[in-house]
Amino acid sequence: MRLAKLGALLGAALFGAGVAAPAFAQPAADTVASVRQRGQLICTVSPSTVGFSLPDSQGVWRGIDVDYCRAVAAAIFGDGNRIRITPSSTQQRFTMLQSGEVDLIVRTTTWTLAREASLGLLFAGINVYDGQGFMVHRDSGVTSARQLDGATVCVQPGTTTELNLADYFRANNLRYTPVVIESVEEVRSAFINRRCDVYTNDSSSLASFAASQGANAGRYLLLPEIISKEPLGPAVRKGDARFFDIVRWTHFALLTAEEMGITQANVDSFLTSNNPDIQRFVGRTGDLGRMLGLENDWAVKVIRAVGNYGEIWERNMTPIGFPRGVNNLWTKGGLQYAPPMR
Repeated sequence: MRLAKLGALLGAALFGAGVAAPAFAQPAADTVASVRQRGQLICTVSPSTVGFSLPDSQGVWRGIDVDYCRAVAAAIFGDGNRIRITPSSTQQRFTMLQSGEVDLIVRTTTWTLAREASLGLLFAGINVYDGQGFMVHRDSGVTSARQLDGATVCVQPGTTTELNLADYFRANNLRYTPVVIESVEEVRSAFINRRCDVYTNDSSSLASFAASQGANAGRYLLLPEIISKEPLGPAVRKGDARFFDIVRWTHFALLTAEEMGITQANVDSFLTSNNPDIQRFVGRTGDLGRMLGLENDWAVKVIRAVGNYGEIWERNMTPIGFPRGVNNLWTKGGLQYAPPMR
């Protein structure tokens, strides 16, 4: 009894002194209920990164990040088109999620400790294992990042890219002048027009930039050094376990489907399979969907909408020349691995 009273007094003293729990520790709104009531999932993506998120000639958003938004919408609604895409800058994206303006970030965003611990985010998986690199003008004669002493470097603010850049040059006793520009389009324009010697970003983004240059792609060279780990993936607000679970297991469903050989074209042929793992995946047994607050055939609807992970990769990343490499399934020597769906 005395301990209980002491605890109460200490609690009162702490709150009286102005010590409060972080805002993200408070119970979150029910995102799934809000999404269903609205009739749409709102995602924020990069405004113009080929392979990740870019409107096509008809204004339809395309890319691996957009496909992940569609996959989550298909899990919730059974319809991958019930999404609203809201592009954001690197500095806007977290505020948009924290404020509830968007439901989900799938925006070439690196999973870090600080972002989870201090920004109230939870990363639900890694859709691209990436790393930061450097691109130069091919006619500069530079073939290694160790030759960049004294270079001007174009970089976006408020990113892990900016921090990694400073760390790499400091660790290697190299001097550089940052050219800090918020808009990715303006960064690329500055590099093309030689306002900077070097463009640094995730290597996938640099490959995307080169691919977008068409016949001029050969003017640019991606240097061999990869200076960081950049696990990119979807992020949600901390405190909403149900939505977090749906986003995370949607990612795992995409991987599992590829492992099983289930594709967008053949998914319906698996509905009568006698394989116990497949029966659980397609919702014939196990009630896995209901455990997530979804229909039991939710994973089937996801694959019908976007295909499996390998199909998403081939559709979006292969055309920009970004090798699958470590993003292969674990059975093929890569890092992509899904826990059992059972």
